[in-house]
Amino acid sequence: MLEFIATYYGVLLIPFISAIIGWGTNVLALKMTFYPIEFIGFEIKGVNAVGWAGLPPLGWQGIVPSKALKMASMSTDMITSKLIDVEEQFALINPKIVAKELEPSMLRLARQVTDEVMTKYVPMWKILPTKTKESVYEKAALEIPFVIEQIMVDVKTNITEVFDLKKMVIDFLMQNKELMNRIFLEVGDKEFQFIERSGFGFGFLFGLIQALIYFNYPEQAWWQLPLGGLVVGYLTNVLALKMIFSPVNPINLFGYKIQGLFIKRQKEVARGYSKLISDNIMTMDNVFTEMFNGAGADRLVGIIEKHAQQGVDKTAGFNSSLIKLTSGTNTYEEIKKTAINRFIDAAPEQVNLVFGYAKQALDVEETLFHKMSTLPPDDFVNFLRPVFQEDEWKLIGIGALLGMVAGFLQLLLL
Repeated sequence: MLEFIATYYGVLLIPFISAIIGWGTNVLALKMTFYPIEFIGFEIKGVNAVGWAGLPPLGWQGIVPSKALKMASMSTDMITSKLIDVEEQFALINPKIVAKELEPSMLRLARQVTDEVMTKYVPMWKILPTKTKESVYEKAALEIPFVIEQIMVDVKTNITEVFDLKKMVIDFLMQNKELMNRIFLEVGDKEFQFIERSGFGFGFLFGLIQALIYFNYPEQAWWQLPLGGLVVGYLTNVLALKMIFSPVNPINLFGYKIQGLFIKRQKEVARGYSKLISDNIMTMDNVFTEMFNGAGADRLVGIIEKHAQQGVDKTAGFNSSLIKLTSGTNTYEEIKKTAINRFIDAAPEQVNLVFGYAKQALDVEETLFHKMSTLPPDDFVNFLRPVFQEDEWKLIGIGALLGMVAGFLQLLLL
């Protein structure tokens, strides 16, 4: 009688234990998908048939961080091919407004540079009347806005040579793996919660089946419970993933629209994703840093140099002939070269002044949101699917293995 009561209560515990197994294995499997960010473990040296050799390292790194380059490339491909057209985006910038924003600061810089180079290369500059000097400054004031406009027009025309969006995003994500994790975790926040919670529900349902089998065949518990744990750990992940991403296109069933949970949240996901990208990756600071320091920096410097030379020649006007006559042609060319280099060196700092306007004009967040929220379901689902698709078998396998271990522990309890 006591044995029957113990068995009876043991059977009642199985669905609840199974539910905990389903929930726990899903939580742990998800954690192992993203963490740790860096590899934790050590290498083992052993002997094989050939001799001493390094065996695979023993340890773990989150699936997403361990595939950082590939994950970053896949994410960036989605941005550059589906959401942002660099030429189209930079076409929104008005060169006249940029020139107006920079004009006061550039005029101060022009006055300072003129005094520096003329004092250094033309000794008579110190004794020239103030009125004569002011005429040079006035010519610069007239020429600078035009030069800035021409630089911006040229940059916009050659933007794909000056700015590599894909490289910028990949480099940034590779240096900030935590941010890459955060993108996926925030985009799929509700889906990950569903995976965790569904593990409990599915685990309980499968546990009822386990309990029924165990009650009728208790002598087979030594293999039924570990096998049941493995099945629970496996199926809870498989079913959760299926419900998140399938069906891609809505299906009407008895008046209800059935569609993958992630796809149904398209507008909500698009809003969160666009804000995350615009606030953390495609910032004006990052964009212009890439332009001045990236692979296209030489092209950008060439554009600035070309128009700056023309501006200096026009500003110098008659004075250029006077300088050549009194100090030599080489001196004038040296003055021009020094002045242009000063303007190029100052350009990264000066451009900070247009960040506010550039952010408003480019409007990255709204562009991303509009494009992403109107994507066809087949394209949209690929924003999160790669996290699982790349190593889905690992996620499911981890869940199954942990479920089997939990099944052995369940056997000990019963």
